[in-house]
Amino acid sequence: MSRTRNGNPEQIARSVLKEVGGGGNVAAVTSCFTRLRFVLRDDAKVDTPALEKTDGVLSVVRAGGQVQVVMGNDVLAVRQAVESLLPAPAAEEAQPTSTPEGASGNLFDRFVALVSSLFQPFLWVLAGTGLLKALIIVLGVAGWLQPTDTTYIILNAGADSLFYFLPMFLAFTAGKRFGANQFVSLALAGGLVYPSIVTLAGGADPVTFLGIPVVMATYTSSVVPIIVIVWVQSHLERWLKKLLPSAAGNFLSPALVVLILFPLSLMTIGPATTYLSNAIAAGVSWLYTASPAIGGFLVGAIAQVLVIFGLHWALIAVIINDYATQGHSFVVIPFYAAVAAQTGAAFAVFLRTRDAKLKQVAGPASLSGFLAGITEPILYGVNLPLRRPFIIGLVCGGLGGAVSGLAGVASKAFAVPSLITMPIALGTGNFPLFVIGVVGAMVLAFVLTLLFGVKKAAPANAATTPVPAGASPVPGPTAAATTSAGRTTLVLAPVAGATMPVESMPDKVFASGALGRGVSIEPTEGRVVAPVAGEIKACLPHAYGIRTDTGVEVLVHIGIDTVRLKGEHFTSAVAAGDRVAPGDLLATVDLEAVRAAGYDLATAVVVTNSARLPLVEPVAAGVISAGDPVIRIQA
Repeated sequence: MSRTRNGNPEQIARSVLKEVGGGGNVAAVTSCFTRLRFVLRDDAKVDTPALEKTDGVLSVVRAGGQVQVVMGNDVLAVRQAVESLLPAPAAEEAQPTSTPEGASGNLFDRFVALVSSLFQPFLWVLAGTGLLKALIIVLGVAGWLQPTDTTYIILNAGADSLFYFLPMFLAFTAGKRFGANQFVSLALAGGLVYPSIVTLAGGADPVTFLGIPVVMATYTSSVVPIIVIVWVQSHLERWLKKLLPSAAGNFLSPALVVLILFPLSLMTIGPATTYLSNAIAAGVSWLYTASPAIGGFLVGAIAQVLVIFGLHWALIAVIINDYATQGHSFVVIPFYAAVAAQTGAAFAVFLRTRDAKLKQVAGPASLSGFLAGITEPILYGVNLPLRRPFIIGLVCGGLGGAVSGLAGVASKAFAVPSLITMPIALGTGNFPLFVIGVVGAMVLAFVLTLLFGVKKAAPANAATTPVPAGASPVPGPTAAATTSAGRTTLVLAPVAGATMPVESMPDKVFASGALGRGVSIEPTEGRVVAPVAGEIKACLPHAYGIRTDTGVEVLVHIGIDTVRLKGEHFTSAVAAGDRVAPGDLLATVDLEAVRAAGYDLATAVVVTNSARLPLVEPVAAGVISAGDPVIRIQA
């Protein structure tokens, strides 16, 4: 077994296990690039001060229901030693067991994480078919299609099938979320939308089961009932697993779950959750009836703030429930003004700024906002770093939302709010007033940002990457990563985005400097490239360690706590032992999916052996492109 810089991995592992309460207290152990992650049976047994003083331990963090022991580059060797020392049952548990995503935190955080995990996997399909629904509505309003036309029926079936069978999609994602058998979950959901059950719900005759009256409801397109049913299923299956012999459990458990749970759901869970769904929808309708302007202003003003923190999933749950219970939604309408306002502000930045790098971000970001309603590149790459355009966008989004609320329009199908999906509200309320609200928000934000949102531009030939006082100017993006004079190494940006001090990161370990000095970048593109030339010493989907030929060790860590995604939404392009040059592709990341899953994408670029080097200093601030210098090292 290899030795760590601080000692023998087995000795370190024994010390760590002792301070976390012994091997018997370990329910599971995993690791990411820098830390051991323990799921413990009793957190009270952890001696944190002693653990932090243990040889090889940099820091101890409690987060996500885990005790995280920061080890640095030697974590894999120590983890292997820990696993070899665990009692056999714990070692077996350590492989499959993990804390469910979002299982910790306050109730609202857990709710947001739950909604994200249930809807995110198929949200873009839902949005795409919603766009098709918008097209069908336009064709109907224009008189080119009638609901009785077979062409209309065929197109509508394709566009509406996901939403009609929504309980089955939710059953599959809920089964994964709650640890239930996903195919049994699908069987339960299929029963809810089974043609004869739908017929019973629509009939006038009373329905009984074994002589017990059943209050029938319509479950096509429903949201809440199947989620609760699958949650109950997961607990029932765990109980049956303990009760049934393993030889018969494979077929008896599904049979008993359906036999017990399906009738019980129709008699109890289904009606109760249907009433709850209707109550939520009625509450939202009441708000918009009581004061559509106030409701529209509030949603329009805070919508993009919610997007930044991933909290918009809470409203998405309400919106989709509205479609299921009422066939339309008012809540999504102010989002159109919010998106349009931030897009208008970003387009003004594109025209106003003389910063070439900022233009490169603002132009494509504005286009994605106009056409696709995707605002994350706008928020993180343009408006939020500049502050004024973001604030202008919030105010104008609220004003446009108020006008849209007064218009009384409603969205007839789920679609990502953008200019091209506005026809989804045709045939409801005052559609021209809705258009005025959305376009007005965009134009007002554009004008205000053009006049007041961008500070006086620097001369076109001025340096766009500031250099700290006393430091010599650094070469541009095309410079080699290492210069011969004085063995100065330039660490280049692995991603495009907005830079921030690493001390501002929400992760205690990075912010404290325990892993070295560097910078944080909020990425606007999913392409991650090598910041230096060297050998890949460690490779995880979300983290890459590179050692240069001069001994500099650079860590690129994508996102906060993204190890819990277990590689989902990340695609590695390299492997440990590979040699890379600056700009070579390390990985691609689906930024939207990672944010939708509730994770912060702040990307740390740190020099992990900073303490051994004479000089490690950041040399960039603001919006940068991949390949721009961000750290200068004097070896």
